[in-house]
Amino acid sequence: MLAKCVMVLGTTSGAGKSWLATALCRWYARQGLKVAPFKAQNMSNNARVVQAFDAEGEIGSAQYYQALAACSQPDIRMNPLLLKPERDTHSQVVLMGQVNTELTNTPWRQRSEKVWPTISAALDSLREEFDVVIIEGAGSPAEINLMANDIVNMRVARYAQAQCLMICDIDRGGAFAHLYGTWALLGHENQALIRGFVLNKFRGDPLLLAPAPEQLKELTGIDTVAVLPMWREHGLPQEDGVFDDATVTHTENTRTIYVMSYPQMSNLDEFEVLTRIPGIRLVWARLTHDLSELSANDWIILPGSKLTSTDLLWLKNQSLDQIILRHANQGGMVLGICGGLQMLGQVLEDPHGIDGAALGLGLLELKTRFEISKTVRSCEAQFTEVGEPWHALSHLSFKGFEIHHGQTICVEWMGETESSTLERIAGLAWQNSSGNVLGLYVHGLFENPNVLRSVLDYDGTTLDQVFDGLADFLEQHMARSLLDGLIE
Repeated sequence: MLAKCVMVLGTTSGAGKSWLATALCRWYARQGLKVAPFKAQNMSNNARVVQAFDAEGEIGSAQYYQALAACSQPDIRMNPLLLKPERDTHSQVVLMGQVNTELTNTPWRQRSEKVWPTISAALDSLREEFDVVIIEGAGSPAEINLMANDIVNMRVARYAQAQCLMICDIDRGGAFAHLYGTWALLGHENQALIRGFVLNKFRGDPLLLAPAPEQLKELTGIDTVAVLPMWREHGLPQEDGVFDDATVTHTENTRTIYVMSYPQMSNLDEFEVLTRIPGIRLVWARLTHDLSELSANDWIILPGSKLTSTDLLWLKNQSLDQIILRHANQGGMVLGICGGLQMLGQVLEDPHGIDGAALGLGLLELKTRFEISKTVRSCEAQFTEVGEPWHALSHLSFKGFEIHHGQTICVEWMGETESSTLERIAGLAWQNSSGNVLGLYVHGLFENPNVLRSVLDYDGTTLDQVFDGLADFLEQHMARSLLDGLIE
C-alpha cells in the first residue's frame, strides 16, 4: 500500500504551515507509524545538508526539522526542489540536492514541467517506503496567476489525493475572508480535498469567534477543526526570515548578541536557540541605531550570506562596518560564520563571476576565492587551543555542515605580522592574534549542547523535547478523531 498523505495548505506565507506540518510529523510518529515529510518546492536560504544518493545535497531547513520530528532520516526526496534567492528576481535552483545551472537559467513558467517528473517520482518513492507522508504547501494555493504552473500546492494534493488542512494566521486579521477567498478560488476538484480549516495564533476567548465558524461552514461545507492559541515559545525555528520579534529579551540580560541582518543572510535558524537562553538578548541589527547600546561584553555575529560581496557592500553603505571594526578593535567579541567569515577577511576574489569581488573588513588575514564548484557537506570537527575570549571552545568537538562557493586561505597582508591570523581548525576556523575575532565555515555551532554548556552555560531544551511539545500542543487543541480520520 502507498502511504496516506496529509497536506497542510496556508492562506498566506507565514500562516503556520511549517509549524503544523512539523507537529503532525511528530504526532503520527508517536502513534507508531513510519512518517516522512515532503515539500515539492521550497524557496529559502535556510538549508541543511543531507544524504543525496552517493553524495550529499541541500534541502530546506523546514523539511530537515520535519524529518527529525518524524523520527526519520532526512533525505533529498523530502524537498526535491529548493530555490535559494540571490536577489528579488533570481534564485539558484537546487534539484535533488544539487545546483542545476540549466534550471537556474530557465524562466520560471518554463521550469515547472521540466521538474514535475522528478517531484512526482520523489513523492512516489517516499509513499512506497512510509505509512504517512505529511506534505507542506507553499505560500497560498489560490494564487490564480500561478495555478497553470503549480507544482507545489494543489497539483501535489490531487496527485497524492491528500487530505488537506488549510491554516490561517488570525492574528493578522481578516482570517475568515482569507479562508473563504482561498477556498472559493480553488475550484470544485480542489475544494473536495479540503478536510478542515485551522485558525492559528489566536489571542482571546474562542467563544468570541461565534458565529463566524458556523457561517463559514454554511458557505463552504468545511468545519473549523482547530483554534490554536498564540504560542511564541514553542522553540521551532521559523522557516524563513528572522523570528517573530526583532528583539528577543528576557527579564535580566547579561549579554546582547547582535546578528547583522543583511538582505541576503542565510541559515538564520541556527541562531534560534539563542532566543531561549536566560540572560541573552538577541537583536537583529539592520541599522546603526540597532547597535546604539552595544557594550564591551556583547557579541556581534556576521551570519551566512547567499551573496557575500553584495551583503558586505550593504554593511558598508549602512555604516555598520564601522561599528563592527570599532567593536573588534576595542576587544569586543566578533564571530563570522561562512559568508560572515569571508567578510572578516582581507579580500574576496571572484574570477568566475560567482559572487563578486570586494575588499573585506580586514579583521582576519584571509583571502577567499569563489569557485564554480560548491562545497556541500556535513561536518564533524574539533577546535584546537582557542585564545581568550573564545577560550571555552578549546578542544570542543561539534557537528555542523558547510554550504559555500568560497575557498579561504591565510595570507600575509601588507607585510604586517603582528595581527596574523591563527588557524583553529584546518581550513574551517581562524582567529586573530588578539583572540576576540573568530571566523568559522561550519554552520550549526550553537546547535551542539556541549558548545552551549561551555560557552553560554546553557543546558536547555533538546530538539526532541521541542517536537514532543508541538505534538502535545496539537493533542490539546485538535480532536484525535480528526487526526485519525485524516489517514483512514
